[in-house]
Amino acid sequence: MKIAIVYDSVTGNTAKMAEYIMEGAARVEGAEARAFPLDGVDEEYVKESAALIVGTPTYHGTLTARVKAWLEGGPGKLNAAGKLGGAYATAGYIHGGGDLAIQCVLTHLMVAGMMTYSGGSAKGAPVIHLGPVAIAPNLDEFADLFRIYGERMAAQAARISA
Repeated sequence: MKIAIVYDSVTGNTAKMAEYIMEGAARVEGAEARAFPLDGVDEEYVKESAALIVGTPTYHGTLTARVKAWLEGGPGKLNAAGKLGGAYATAGYIHGGGDLAIQCVLTHLMVAGMMTYSGGSAKGAPVIHLGPVAIAPNLDEFADLFRIYGERMAAQAARISA
């Protein structure tokens, strides 16, 4: 079962978090996660994936213009409807817009017909209501949160695609 992670990363922070998500997804038997920067998306892999996770840095309190533009065209042409969707963000500080960026991404995914998931509080600690946010410069402090998110997304994708 394939999981695609598509992200924008100006400084490398959002790309680093994609690596942690892939590590977590790999904990689920049969899961194969691959990450792609926006300008290098393997469209065939995304089309074949059971889940799509979109990552964005936050600028001006929300997602990047590049992610928004990709969301307006990408998921629709990539057979995203009915698949599992998720989102994550990186920010420079608390209240830097991470939650708003994630909500924006999730809204785009739902408009494309995707089902969204995070695990919420149903899975217990750590609670990941909408999607994980990592705050720079201490990104490694959030590594386990992103691994757990990847594992939860992969497990849910496996349940849905079974």
